[in-house]
Amino acid sequence: MADAVVAGSAEKTDDMKLQAVRQVEFYFADANLPYDKFMWSLHTANTDHWVPISTVASFKRMREFQGQGIEWVTDALRSSTELEVDTEGKNIRRRTEVQEPKGQFDRSIYAKGFGSEEPGLQRKLEQYFEKFGKVSAVRMRRMDSTKEFKGSVFVEFSDFKTVEEFLNADPKPSWDGKELLIMSKEAYVDMKIKEKGLTGKAANIRRDSITRKGFDAFREMRQAKSGGKEKSKAKPEVWLEFLGNKIRVQEEDGGSVLSEDVPRVKGVTLKFAGCGGEVSFDQIKRPLKEYFSRSPFVKYARGEDTGLVGFDKVLKEEDIAYVRENVKTLNDKPVTWTLAEEEEEREFELERANSAAKRALTLPDTRGGRGGRGGAGGRGGRGGRGARGGRGGRGGRGGRDGGRGGGHDLEAKKDAGGDGDQTGEKRKRAVEPDGGHDVGLRGQAVPSIASASKKVKTDES
Repeated sequence: MADAVVAGSAEKTDDMKLQAVRQVEFYFADANLPYDKFMWSLHTANTDHWVPISTVASFKRMREFQGQGIEWVTDALRSSTELEVDTEGKNIRRRTEVQEPKGQFDRSIYAKGFGSEEPGLQRKLEQYFEKFGKVSAVRMRRMDSTKEFKGSVFVEFSDFKTVEEFLNADPKPSWDGKELLIMSKEAYVDMKIKEKGLTGKAANIRRDSITRKGFDAFREMRQAKSGGKEKSKAKPEVWLEFLGNKIRVQEEDGGSVLSEDVPRVKGVTLKFAGCGGEVSFDQIKRPLKEYFSRSPFVKYARGEDTGLVGFDKVLKEEDIAYVRENVKTLNDKPVTWTLAEEEEEREFELERANSAAKRALTLPDTRGGRGGRGGAGGRGGRGGRGARGGRGGRGGRGGRDGGRGGGHDLEAKKDAGGDGDQTGEKRKRAVEPDGGHDVGLRGQAVPSIASASKKVKTDES
């Protein structure tokens, strides 16, 4: 019995060491190292690429081994075939040069149905997928705003064969007795693109954003090798300030922002309720124009009883009290004002930022020539699609008040008390850019933009 206890203890220790080694190997793997900015900075800190073991051992996912001591971790790492420990037992590095992974997208799958997060879930997920084949990475998907686990993962397998076997497994993979929703990562991305109705360049941008976000050492090295020539040939970058932060505008899809670039600012959005299904933007903007330095951003869908109003700063108690006192009724009905729920506010902030990005690209000073893209009238100004120098020449398409984008569109007219008829679902869902207090004009009070070398405040700052 004593021998069995000793053997069991030794087996447990060996298993822990193997887990520690696998974890550190992942940190240095091609699937992680070039895309982890901090790890890459450690890797490139010296020409021999030695990284202190004490630093690696302090990482979050190494906590369960920290009680064993640095010597224990070092001893475990000496058994690795992918990593080597220096003679002093102080540092560790890869045995091979870093290689850019090929086919990562095609070797990845999407799986959903893992419930809420619990301690040790990452490890359990890795062990689960390793039953199907060698795994390069398991990435738990999280909400942008709260970092809450979505219950789904992207899994990168080491080869295409394992992907095929996993997707065609019979019976289908399950978790806690419940069948998982599984598909290739490519199928998942295509599904999301179709859901959002994206096509062409917009679809490609969304595909690229899901494929690889953030830091990329290979991209950085290519740019360095080109001596900056690639950047010099590219169009000047467009930036805007949103809630006090500088955000890069993604131009390829007509103007958008990456969700991870948009700051999470709480307490800038109020929600009204009780309007009875009919509200004009003027009813909200006019009473607030004197108090707030910038006109708020209003979102409201006709027929609904609630809406959102976004401000350019965190609201104090006296600010909220002012709104409640000066906008007591909407549509002749008493309304209540409350701070928006966290998740609702986050989605609204992303919508505001994307709307500002699209408007930024219509400014005449961002594209050469007199009037640039849309000219003095812009898309929706008083010159139709382009005044002098824009699309459509003098007067654009539709003249002074007509044509595509001329004057008040139907939605804006109706919100301001006009006779425009509501046309289709797209017009029904009104998201009004920040603008004047009295009308819902598209293209009014658009945010200022700047090249990468100059930072300019906007009306979304």
